[in-house]
Amino acid sequence: MEEQGIDRRRFLKTAGAAGAVALGAATNPGRTLAAATKRPDGPNVLVLMIDSLRHDHVGCYGLKEVLTPNIDALAKESVRFTRAFPEAMPTVPARRSLMLGRRVYPWRNWKAEKGLPPTPGWNGLTDKDTTWLSALREHGYWTGYVTDNPFVGFTPNFAGFRRTLDHFLPISGQLGVRRPAKTISGATLDHWLPQQMRGIKRYHDGMRQYLANTGAGTDESQTCAARVYTHAIEMLAEAKKHGPFALVVDCFDPHEPWDPPRKYLDLYGDPGYRGAEPGDVLYKHADYLTPTELARLPAVYAASVTMTDAWLGRFLDAVYASGLADDTIVVLLSDHGILLGEYGWTGKPALELHPELIQVPFLLRAPGKGGGGTATGYFASPHDVGPTVLSMTGTPVPATMNGHDLSPLTAGRQPKRGRPFWYGGYANHVYVRSSRWAMIGGGDNRGRSLYDLRADPGERTNVAVKHYDVMADLYEKVLADSHGTSLPYFV
Repeated sequence: MEEQGIDRRRFLKTAGAAGAVALGAATNPGRTLAAATKRPDGPNVLVLMIDSLRHDHVGCYGLKEVLTPNIDALAKESVRFTRAFPEAMPTVPARRSLMLGRRVYPWRNWKAEKGLPPTPGWNGLTDKDTTWLSALREHGYWTGYVTDNPFVGFTPNFAGFRRTLDHFLPISGQLGVRRPAKTISGATLDHWLPQQMRGIKRYHDGMRQYLANTGAGTDESQTCAARVYTHAIEMLAEAKKHGPFALVVDCFDPHEPWDPPRKYLDLYGDPGYRGAEPGDVLYKHADYLTPTELARLPAVYAASVTMTDAWLGRFLDAVYASGLADDTIVVLLSDHGILLGEYGWTGKPALELHPELIQVPFLLRAPGKGGGGTATGYFASPHDVGPTVLSMTGTPVPATMNGHDLSPLTAGRQPKRGRPFWYGGYANHVYVRSSRWAMIGGGDNRGRSLYDLRADPGERTNVAVKHYDVMADLYEKVLADSHGTSLPYFV
């Protein structure tokens, strides 16, 4: 049974009116939380979230053909987590997990919110929620956030969260009208939109506006990555005046749609190719793409990854040039990956929770570069970021946070709490992983698949029928850890 992905176009149409007045505008509401009477002496905090970045498309994680020199350089100064899996996916659940510093899956008490897709786990953040950013602000830190994320940046569901920051800057492009869609010709639209998607109005209109907003592959400076990191450089200068600071730079690229300039495409495909490019995908079986479109899809995605890395590099150059690097904690991670034809699928189908979709890059750089260049197989997740940076800044960790403090790894020690297995959720589906096994199934404990990672590290052979006892044991471990008698399943 095919499970539909998040309908981004339908959301953008709904959210457009709410976000229109704020597009590209800075917000600086003033301190709504109690300000500390004395600035702390702790290090700065910089968290770099990159949406839809596959771990295996980052050079330091193995796929050397994809060029990510700036992330790779950061990895040489960081602890690199080789088993990082978000406990909650996709975009919005992952950011709730990141900001709250605690598990949000299983979402047993989930209720749909007006303004967000009615998909399990999708809820916003209010000014009543305790985040690690609000904890640092209470501790005397200046806090900032730059993003083009259409949900965090523009929906009313995150308005309360935005008010808890000293400076929140939403960047238009993924959402809004920077230039009229009519400036994009039909030929240009057809160049970037797969044939089977052209007749679907929400994709036709959405891609046309996206191309108008982002340069249509011809003006790199107008891409969302370029504009997010350029504005982040400006906010870095502001943050430096107020230090210590905690700054989040949350870039939606390389999330689809894609329109990378030719110079990046030619790194991964035939430089002589001048045919159409698959600049978007459906969350379904890949047979809707033509053979040429499917063959070009990895090149388009890789080009978008390299372009994002290039603009991230400009921002990181500014960090080092500012003299802040030696006194700044840096965390880089993603919320999930994306399927590019693997297992016969494209996009982010919730029933295909394999590493291409669920494993992410995760780097932790300590101010003294402790542990720099090392790798660890400790299971890590976005909700560990809060407890980790709070510990490293000497800030009390709120009782609501149950993520693990990963900072001992920067000193060559193990975290106080071990993780012999890990699990997470996406919509109605759950994954469970150990050193030996990977299980995927429904929250109702049906439709399960099991992979023996020793014999089948690529997860291509389902051995569920041979190991019912293993699946039962993994499921019971999840129930015990999540303190429940069942996992949620919404119909």
